[in-house]
Amino acid sequence: MGRFVEGAQRSQATLLPECLDDFIAEDNPVRIVDAFVDELELASPGFEGTTPAGTGRPSYHPAVLLKIYIYGYLNRVQSGRRLERECQRNVELMWLTGRLAPDFMTIAEFRRSNGDGIRNVCRRFVMICRDLKLFTQACRSYRL
Repeated sequence: MGRFVEGAQRSQATLLPECLDDFIAEDNPVRIVDAFVDELELASPGFEGTTPAGTGRPSYHPAVLLKIYIYGYLNRVQSGRRLERECQRNVELMWLTGRLAPDFMTIAEFRRSNGDGIRNVCRRFVMICRDLKLFTQACRSYRL
């Protein structure tokens, strides 16, 4: 094709960096979400499922589902189906969840059964972000 930049053949095997951390910059907001949720004591805000059941299929930890929900909140992805797709293809969510991709029903059930806890955590997250001045000028016009 002459002097055009050419892409690789789709059938060509490639070796991407194995570490997802290489794709996430140090100042990426998902790092803040990760640190924030990891510091929470999820049993106190009233989240269900913080202690795993002894029988049956293992469940997702509520912290993983909360990280997905907060990520969706920050990126205006509200639908459980869209969050499921983002978990499968979005590198930031892969990093945030450790490559877990819960289905939309799991995300919806988490939202339904933990509404009060999610609201409290999101309120606290917004307050912390405001205190740290992480919102841009464009966000100041919105009432959070």
